[in-house]
Amino acid sequence: MKKVLVIALVLVSLFTLFIPGTAQAQAGLTVSPSLVTVSFPDNILLAISARSDVDITDIRVHYTVEHQSFATVIAEAKVAFIPAKEVTTQWAWDMRRTGALPPGARVTYWLTVKDSSGAEVETLPSVVKFDDVRFDWNTLEEGQVTLFWYDGDEAFAADLMATAQAALSRMLENTGAELETDVALYIYGSTADLQSSLITTTDWTGGVAYSQYGTIAIGIDPEADLSWGKRTIAHELTHLVTYQVTANPYNSLPTWLNEGLSVFSEGELSLTFAGALAAAEANGLFFSVRSLCSSFSAFTDQAIQSYAQSYAIVAYLIDEYGSDKMRELLDVFKQGSGYDEAFISVYGFDLDALNTLWQGQPVPA
Repeated sequence: MKKVLVIALVLVSLFTLFIPGTAQAQAGLTVSPSLVTVSFPDNILLAISARSDVDITDIRVHYTVEHQSFATVIAEAKVAFIPAKEVTTQWAWDMRRTGALPPGARVTYWLTVKDSSGAEVETLPSVVKFDDVRFDWNTLEEGQVTLFWYDGDEAFAADLMATAQAALSRMLENTGAELETDVALYIYGSTADLQSSLITTTDWTGGVAYSQYGTIAIGIDPEADLSWGKRTIAHELTHLVTYQVTANPYNSLPTWLNEGLSVFSEGELSLTFAGALAAAEANGLFFSVRSLCSSFSAFTDQAIQSYAQSYAIVAYLIDEYGSDKMRELLDVFKQGSGYDEAFISVYGFDLDALNTLWQGQPVPA
């Protein structure tokens, strides 16, 4: 599918990859092997050298990133240089402009070079892995999950892996859904370390899921209380499962269903969410199911209520109608169905009816 060429790795403050075997020639036009420098998380720098008997007039970088997609997307960048018979230049992929890649992302690239005689060379594809080499990662594999960590002992990693496997088991039991492709879980040793791996972040960012890449990055201090970290692993891993079994080019899940499944997979409802549900029930101030289909509020109290209520709606559907119906619902959404159409197809009622039905049930403990 892709030709992965030998990579020689030299570690300094960055790491540099020399990709051999890419040089080709046509009518005197030659392209030297490329030198790739990766500076995580900011950029990938590609050094390019070529020579010909006449002026080189055009150099382009073509690249694609491995991730779940509905079409193969190949990006093309024209490299700036002054035409000459011998050219040494470079091209930078600046993640600060285009958006970040997760740790471990695999980028396949190749070059096309032309000269004024009309000769053209296309190099063989090469693969560079966008690794965060600032840390000395250990690995632990189980099933379709690979856990990377650098701080904490093996017992710490095993505990987090057990959390991940338990979350996958709950998701399978409650919805019939399971991972379709392998996933990677990167455990940074602190929130600060995690945030240093992100292009854009906020003070409260403690974890991020790159659903299309099957990657999660979380900051967990092995010396601190692990309860938050374990909940976050279960929550984000469930998002990856949900994405893999429902992704389609036409529509996305209602936000309440997506988030509700993830909160449900965490296990027992947290005291914060349980208190929010109890207060909403006492005051009769539930949000409508339809209003929870879009993004949740940025205000903390309203966001907590949205997550808590999403959990309660999902719990109602699973408890009342079973896991088979939930899996059927996810399958219908994978076809790109509209919200009301999906619920009518599976349950026989729309979102407005669901709003009435679930609020008539006891709040889940």
